[in-house]
Amino acid sequence: MRVPDGGGPPPHRHDFEEMFTILEGEIEFTFRGEKHTAAAGATVNIPANAPHHFRNVAGSPARMLCMCTPAGQDEFFRRVGDEVASMDAPPPPLTDDEVAERRRRAADLAPWYRTEML
Repeated sequence: MRVPDGGGPPPHRHDFEEMFTILEGEIEFTFRGEKHTAAAGATVNIPANAPHHFRNVAGSPARMLCMCTPAGQDEFFRRVGDEVASMDAPPPPLTDDEVAERRRRAADLAPWYRTEML
């Protein structure tokens, strides 16, 4: 995942486990009401059904490896996110209206991917 500065999902939970390894930057995770900042090299595990969200606090784009167990969440990310030219391409600049549209799309698709927005 490439996460732009200040980027990240709203609070949510799902019935599958999620693990993040920070490759570049710093990500602030809020998990069960507590905030923790994870820097490059750290791994954060989120158990199934645990309320959580994260935000890039690095001041520059961050990169993470996200693994979901069982698999399948990658399809949700493809349907909500924007395709880029290459793995090293920066995220596209979005207007406030485009950001709002992505959030609506994520909320509409969430139940299909066993996710509840909180």
